Amino acid sequence: MLRIAKLTAHYGAAQALFGIDLEVGAGETVALVGANGAGKSTLLKCVMGLVKPTSGRIELDGRNVIGQSPAQMARCGLALSPEGREVFGNLSVFENLRLGALPLRLTRREEERRLTEVFERFPKLLERRQQLAGTLSGGEQQMLAMGRALMASPRLLLLDEPSLGLAPLITDEIFAIIHQLARAGTTILLVEQNAARALSASDKAYLLANGRIVERGESAALLNDPNLRAAFLGAASHENPAASRLGAAGLTNIRLEKPDMHQMDFMPTFTTEEALHSHQLAGLQWTVRHAFEGSPFYRKSLEDAGIQPASITTLEDLRRLPFTTADNLREDYPFPLRSVPFEQIVRVHASSGTTGKRKVLSYTQKDIDDWTSFFARCYQMAGVTPLDRVQIAVGYGVWTAGAGFQLGCEKIGALAIPVGPGNLDMQIQFLLDFQSTVFCSTASMALLMAEEIHKRGIADRIAVKKIIYGSERSSRSMRQRISELFGGAELFDITGLTELYGPGTGIECRQHDCIHYWGDYYLLEILDPTSLEPVPEGEWGEMVVTTLCKEGAPLIRYRTRDITRIIPGRCACGSVLPRHSRIRGRTDDTIKFRGVNIYPSSIDTILSAVPGLGSEYQIHLTRDQDGRDYMCLRVERATGVNAERNAELIHEAEHQIKKQLLVSADLELVDYGTLPRSERKSQRVFDSRITDEIV
Repeated sequence: MLRIAKLTAHYGAAQALFGIDLEVGAGETVALVGANGAGKSTLLKCVMGLVKPTSGRIELDGRNVIGQSPAQMARCGLALSPEGREVFGNLSVFENLRLGALPLRLTRREEERRLTEVFERFPKLLERRQQLAGTLSGGEQQMLAMGRALMASPRLLLLDEPSLGLAPLITDEIFAIIHQLARAGTTILLVEQNAARALSASDKAYLLANGRIVERGESAALLNDPNLRAAFLGAASHENPAASRLGAAGLTNIRLEKPDMHQMDFMPTFTTEEALHSHQLAGLQWTVRHAFEGSPFYRKSLEDAGIQPASITTLEDLRRLPFTTADNLREDYPFPLRSVPFEQIVRVHASSGTTGKRKVLSYTQKDIDDWTSFFARCYQMAGVTPLDRVQIAVGYGVWTAGAGFQLGCEKIGALAIPVGPGNLDMQIQFLLDFQSTVFCSTASMALLMAEEIHKRGIADRIAVKKIIYGSERSSRSMRQRISELFGGAELFDITGLTELYGPGTGIECRQHDCIHYWGDYYLLEILDPTSLEPVPEGEWGEMVVTTLCKEGAPLIRYRTRDITRIIPGRCACGSVLPRHSRIRGRTDDTIKFRGVNIYPSSIDTILSAVPGLGSEYQIHLTRDQDGRDYMCLRVERATGVNAERNAELIHEAEHQIKKQLLVSADLELVDYGTLPRSERKSQRVFDSRITDEIV
């Protein structure tokens, strides 16, 4: 939308800007951060037409606008909320707001409509509609300045020092409104001395010092990268503001609310695959010895396999070790695989127990500390910072999820809002009141919340930028739908299972094409679920895990039943940590239909590729009196898709299922929102072919 190239500006003989290059894309929030006198306000005034540049170009939608008057720029879709507010003190709030639309010559009806929108966004201004602007508080004057700019319904909003001179609580309120404007689609160029605030509220940032851009990049990277934080933000303090480059330029009010967090990096210290493999071998040797010496179950299992701890000399020896299964955990209930004395156990967690006895796992304090640390790594990889507010909508109690999400959140220094699952009214209230920036839940709960947000029309009033979800599969269309209804939030699939600490054992990075798993905490094998032999790299198979430092209940070649595949090579994100695909399904939820093994995720993939179909579906399997099996798919149409398209959509979906899965299925299309939603895991497979009580 806006491109600035080689821009210079002078005040008389004094040069204020030196060759500025800057871009703002439509829908972006871009921050300009720097000290007093860095040239930030001058740059905004040049863009708005208040200061004429000495040289360079300012292009709006590809057209050079240097020389345009401020009124002409307003008609082009720009509006400025200036530093110091500059409200007209002897005019009322109402009169100040009307001035914001003056260059546009609006009709009376359109002006009233815009006034209504501003008052809805700033209720305090409505209460003081006839009050003189000079009698307002500083925060109220800032709201008035922003409201006056919004009267122009700008495509590009220029905000100059919106937090200047305001108390922290009022600053919170102002930045919550900036988040809402961004989510509503307004493009924003934000000038701000408070670096932490500006970076947390923007997509990308330019750091100015003495009229020059000294650094640029994604705001999340500037906040999250420990080296950049030390160089530009975190090393500055009230006692030594010159300890950062911006501090040296005179920026003294960098307020990182949790100053120690910039020193914390939860990624591994090694940078090569060779170093990782060396670490893994040492961990494997320790685990075998620890399990052999501490667990009667493992001692017998290893001795039966002819394994002594000293015989583990390479990573290839992993294949000699015996397998552990969920049945082993249930048979040894209530303390299966326990490898330490009881006095070292500080906690137990358990599975849901839907398939018999619960799988209970013991934890030492070190296990809890390790789990906390690598869960914080998940948040770090997703770009969560100490300035985020994390609403945790997963189960608490004996299940691992809530505890893990909260421990990791607090470890990274973010604000935890532990709501738990369900209770949509409270979830919505907390999103609005606390302005949560991260939402954690199952995929089904995320969809349920997304649809509720859409139904209530509040997407532009919430601040969620990231959704971290897990516990079940999700189709591409489901992910897209959740993101859209949340106002464009970024989704991160997080993995884990109770037996392997809990959730947080891996997460997708910001490339969104893989799951990075923590190879420094466990080994991952992908095996054929029938032969239990390794599959070729890149092919699908069962995930088998071996822990490397788990004390309370270590895992040796534990069969998870989850289906995935290894993705070879380094990720484009640069992480040395290995990666696998998103979980495709489980070996124990495979549908056997007319001699073909079908994973529900395969149906996910096919339906997601048919435009016009929604993300929710059910698979109904039946058998007639002659023993012939039938599959019926109940699928929602996408929102806004008319039933007149049923025949076309059914034909395409049935054709793709036949082509890709080699089976025939009947489709029944239903209206969007017809199929049940759940705050936990949604049931998708209904198999009525087997009616025997015991099979």
